[in-house]
Amino acid sequence: MRLGELSPAVGSKKRKRRVGRGMASGNGKTSGKGHKGQNARSGGGVRPGFEGGQMPLHRRVPKRGFNNIFKKRYAIINVGDLEKFEDGAEVNILKLLEMGVVKKKYCGLKVLGNGTIEKKLKITAAKFSKMAVEKIENAGGKVNIG
Repeated sequence: MRLGELSPAVGSKKRKRRVGRGMASGNGKTSGKGHKGQNARSGGGVRPGFEGGQMPLHRRVPKRGFNNIFKKRYAIINVGDLEKFEDGAEVNILKLLEMGVVKKKYCGLKVLGNGTIEKKLKITAAKFSKMAVEKIENAGGKVNIG
């Protein structure tokens, strides 16, 4: 097999339809657009979502609530999930991503106080709940906000 012998798979390459090139082509004269009307004109047609003047669906359906585009989302983990780490380990968002404990980084890590912890861990996160800080420090660990 040489580079010169390579060719695309049969049927994977399709020739472009050439319109307006005579009656024998099957797409001559009106180029497959029919006679007159908005869609026969150059630049004709309507924008996406246009329903001929009828109130479009995206305006007819009711809108509910409010979506704050500035809201900060955090990757959330509970104190009980930190038992997976060995004693004295440093825990941060990158290690949790590596282990697959959290799926995305978002705006950082938030540690909540659900569960128990007996290991001394040094935890770096963007936010902690009061209960989480209390449980980590009672176990002999350290909390680092950053």
